[in-house]
Parts: sequence; C-alpha cells; structure tokens
Amino acid sequence: MEPVQINGAPRRPRILLAASGSVAAIKFANLCRCFSEWAEVKAVATKPSLHFIDKASLPEDVILYTDEEEWSTWKKIGDSVLHIELRRWADIMVIAPLSANTLGKIAGGLCDNLLTCIVRAWDYNKPLFVAPAMNTLMWNNPFTERHLMVIDELGISLIPPVSKRLACGDYGNGAMAEPSLIYSTVRLFYESRSQSGGINLA
Repeated sequence: MEPVQINGAPRRPRILLAASGSVAAIKFANLCRCFSEWAEVKAVATKPSLHFIDKASLPEDVILYTDEEEWSTWKKIGDSVLHIELRRWADIMVIAPLSANTLGKIAGGLCDNLLTCIVRAWDYNKPLFVAPAMNTLMWNNPFTERHLMVIDELGISLIPPVSKRLACGDYGNGAMAEPSLIYSTVRLFYESRSQSGGINLA
C-alpha cells in the first residue's frame, strides 16, 4: 500500500518514541533528533527516565509527554484519553531505552504509567520495537530471558543491546544500541514494509 497522499505529497511516518528509567536515557534527545529528520515524532518519558533526559536538548518540534499529562485534561466521559490517542496516532512505537523494570512490567501486562498503558493498549498490527539497556547481570538474569520470550510472542521486535563498558563500570552486554542503529533499523523496516504494502497509513 502506498503512503497516504496529503496535498500530493506522502505523509511522513508517525513515530512514538518512549524512554524508561535507564542511564541510557541520556541518549534520548539524540534518538529524537535522528527520527525527527525523517518522521513526525512524539515522545513519552517515564518519571525515572526524566532524571537522565535533558528536555532542553529535545528537538523543538517534538512534544514530550509524561505521566502528569495522562489525565490532566480529562474531565468527563467522552474526553480524549492520552494513552489511547497516542496509540491511535502512531504508525510505530520505539521504546529506547527499555529498562529491566519496564520490560518486566510489559511482560506481566502491568500498566501503571503512561508508557505501559500505551503498550497494554497497543494494536499489534502496528510495529513496536524495544532497545533494552541494563547491567550485564540483569541482562543475563533468567527473568530477562523469560520476559523477552513473552514480548516476542506479543509481536514486539527486539533491537539487542551491545557489549561495552557500562555506566556502572562493568564491561559486558547490556548497553543500549546506538541511536543511529535504532533509527536505521526502524526506517529500513518501515520502508521495506511500505514497499510490500504491509504498512497502513491512515
């Protein structure tokens, strides 16, 4: 299927970027810049991730939503619900970094913040990518393997972590993939699916 035409031009992809509480969230602004040159971008951040995100360095056209916005404008039945509106808006969701805690929540079906509510309400006919970031022993923990199997069954695509010197000083696997690799992975997937008619832009 060809992208929807708006005034004769294809609509840009709509990418929902989300960050959970990992030190790798210091790279979230860079991730947003990578995607915003190609797509429309909206961003979601959990409360712990805000400790690492420099909001002033986000691209000017990227709106950052936090848990405070989830119900702040809701007054009555019929008003829009933010996690539903963001799910409807997005063509693709990318969670980078995905912390061990948020991975566990998603695998267990929990939805106690804006990010996990979006995932719980996600339409799995649309792609959802995750790029984990955690300490090596956390990555190698048996729970992580179980949780990854669960999200794989849901249809969530994994962008694996890499081995390097971690923020804690340990060396090993668990570092988030670089923003440029996350961007290129998602864009290549999107463009290949668009050519084959697998992406439905409404």
